[in-house]
Order: sequence, then structure tokens, then C-alpha cells
Amino acid sequence: MKPRRRKIIGICLLLAFIAVYSLATLALSTAVLPQASPGIELLFYAAAGLLWTIPAAMILSWMAKT
Repeated sequence: MKPRRRKIIGICLLLAFIAVYSLATLALSTAVLPQASPGIELLFYAAAGLLWTIPAAMILSWMAKT
């Protein structure tokens, strides 16, 4: 696959993943966190804020292949 096509597909995948991930995180947080303590909320948002980087890095490394 040509690098240009791989980058276009990768960008579309990355944007779709971030949209789905953010909506899933929002749904999970509204279902689980209303009764949680501030410490639990902090842990949840810290984990959710870092967890998306793993699949995003995989997509970016796939895009960088020649």
C-alpha cells in the first residue's frame, strides 16, 4: 500500500477511534461515577486519559510503515 493512502486511512481510523473512545468514556463515566468519591474520579479520568494512547500509537506506527 502506498504511504499516502496508508496515512489517509490511518487518519480516518484515528479520528473514528477517538470519537468512539470519547463517547464510550463519557457513557461509562456517567453510569459509574455519579456516586464515586473524588479520588476514584481522578483515577478514572487519569486512566481514561492515558489509555487511548496505546491504540493511537499502534495506528500511528502502522501509518509510518513503508
